[in-house]
Amino acid sequence: MQQVAVYVRATGRRLGRVNRHNVATLRGAPAAEISGALGDLGTLLPLMIALALQGSIDLPSTLVFSGVFNIVTGAVFGIPLPVQPMKAIAAAAIASGASLRDTVAAGACVGAAVLFLSVSGLLRLLTAYIPAPIVKGIQVGAGFSLAISAGSSLVAQLPWLSWSAASPLDSRLCALVVFAVLVLTQRMYRRFPFALAIFILGLLGAVVSIMLLQRRSDSEYEELPHFSPWNPRLVFPAWGHRDAIGMALAQLPLTTLNSIIAAAALAADLLPAGHADSVPPPSTTALGLSVGVMNLVGCWFGAMPVCHGAGGLAAQYRFGARSGASVVLLGAFKAIVGLVWGDSLRGLLHRFPRSLLGVMVAVAGLELARVGAASLDDAAGSVDGVEIAAARREEWWTVMLVTAAGILAFKNDGVGFVLGMLCHGAYRLADYVEAKRQKNRLARMQSEHSPLLGSG
Repeated sequence: MQQVAVYVRATGRRLGRVNRHNVATLRGAPAAEISGALGDLGTLLPLMIALALQGSIDLPSTLVFSGVFNIVTGAVFGIPLPVQPMKAIAAAAIASGASLRDTVAAGACVGAAVLFLSVSGLLRLLTAYIPAPIVKGIQVGAGFSLAISAGSSLVAQLPWLSWSAASPLDSRLCALVVFAVLVLTQRMYRRFPFALAIFILGLLGAVVSIMLLQRRSDSEYEELPHFSPWNPRLVFPAWGHRDAIGMALAQLPLTTLNSIIAAAALAADLLPAGHADSVPPPSTTALGLSVGVMNLVGCWFGAMPVCHGAGGLAAQYRFGARSGASVVLLGAFKAIVGLVWGDSLRGLLHRFPRSLLGVMVAVAGLELARVGAASLDDAAGSVDGVEIAAARREEWWTVMLVTAAGILAFKNDGVGFVLGMLCHGAYRLADYVEAKRQKNRLARMQSEHSPLLGSG
């Protein structure tokens, strides 16, 4: 009992420190925290909208539970850690038109597997043996994947100019203008809340579009939000269904490598503990426990399978978030919206401009790739001695690029991970062979210079 009491007091002190940090950061830069909270919308909205429109998730439950998870995440970890969709499950569900029971079963299976890895200590062991350049390669590959998906699935499908009432802001020209404004504001006005401004502009564009189309269409998507309170209902996951198991197997490597291991490494790079008002970055075990619990709770109500992620963290940091206050605010907003407006939000989300989402996704991806590459270069250059540092930097960059290339080429984090490990193993094998050759050469030289007859 005494040990339990000591643990409870220590936990209380840590949570108090975390939330003092959250409050202080929010008071110091409220606009930056609010803007940063919206930085990951480019990943959340497209997948959530597509899944909700085809009935693969329950939209109000997704908003309420992901909002609660945001609040808990911000209050416990004290960093802008996202709660975002499980991308492999979302992509497979959208492509196959998966049912609600199949989708939540896949998320629950991944949650159970990650929870087991975390509780058993296997996740911590896995983290200890994965080389740093492979973790950074996962970050770089995920970053470029986000940027490419923004171009191919969001912006590339838009016309250069749009005069349609259905999408007044959806054009490639609009995306280019918004991107140019982003570059300008980040160079000259770094504290400008870009994500917040884009979100407000997108909402206005969606409202105008719906108002113009209401006279011409009877579609259920052409309605403004109205009072529609959340009516929770139990959903029994289809545990043994083949589609659910297949989606879970595709998602598990992505969750383990990118959403937990790479996210923990990125948090340590972006928000290191070292000054008075900082909080320690979360461990991989803590992130694994969080992912497991979130999905084993939300799946019973039809909520979208969620995880944390390096891409979302980079996005929220890029747009100004520096503490857990940002995701607490986002979570409160999502939960209130889900509780009050529920399913009536589908029309507004359906009309949110894809051009604006595309810019946010692309910027988030580029930021993730930049941080991964920069932190790898710093680590590789920290070895004493110029020749050793140069050799290590070249090796680490090769391993990182092979990992990232595998992710991009096969669109699978697991394949990139295996290719990176093979590349790293090849370097270690070459080191072993070279060391053996040097040892044999030294032994041969010693034998050549030794006297044929003993001195006695």
